[in-house]
Amino acid sequence: MITQPAVIELQGIGRRFGTDPPLDALVGVDLVVQRGEWLAIAGPSGSGKSTLLNILGLLDIQTAGSYRFNGIDVAGLRDQQRAGLRSRAIGFVFQAFHLIAHRSVLENVMLSDVYRKYPRRERKERALSALTQVGLSRRADYLPTRLSGGERQRAAIARATMGSPRVLLCDEPTGNLDSGTTASILDVFAELNRSGLTIVTITHEADVAQRASRKLRIVDGRIEDPQ
Repeated sequence: MITQPAVIELQGIGRRFGTDPPLDALVGVDLVVQRGEWLAIAGPSGSGKSTLLNILGLLDIQTAGSYRFNGIDVAGLRDQQRAGLRSRAIGFVFQAFHLIAHRSVLENVMLSDVYRKYPRRERKERALSALTQVGLSRRADYLPTRLSGGERQRAAIARATMGSPRVLLCDEPTGNLDSGTTASILDVFAELNRSGLTIVTITHEADVAQRASRKLRIVDGRIEDPQ
């Protein structure tokens, strides 16, 4: 039986900024995320959460250690290869929804697939399917300005999952939402996770981290296991 590699494997990851004096945002981070996990990484402001997310999402490069994504050593990839892997295999959900105000919800979701060169009709069908999955198909023709905060985040989640990514990276995804709306968005993540999607959530909110199947804490650039 062939064992598939973990989605994410970090070994001794460090990220240093500047030289005089240098700032170590991450120090000796070891992390393995298996397929189908929902991992929450919690920590206060300045703890290194965003730096870690940028490295996981191939938006930044570590200054120490190794990172294998789905078995691929990403240190050996050229910029164009990293961008291609990121667009194919990683979905992002941010605190700010980043929806284009003058485009409909459906068009916003379809735009995430434009570089994959699918025919427009197929992109529309895929976008409607993604919106249905997050319970927002009835708002497909609305402009984002007509949506509530929770509905905007659902649209952003649909856009992020449109390309069937291997992992969904979420950076404070409920930071702009009230407690009731937060709970409904976490229900969406739970359903996506049950369908097999690997999710990594970066948060400073304990109740958000509690919904994940595994929880870690980051402090001063170092990962701690609360278990």
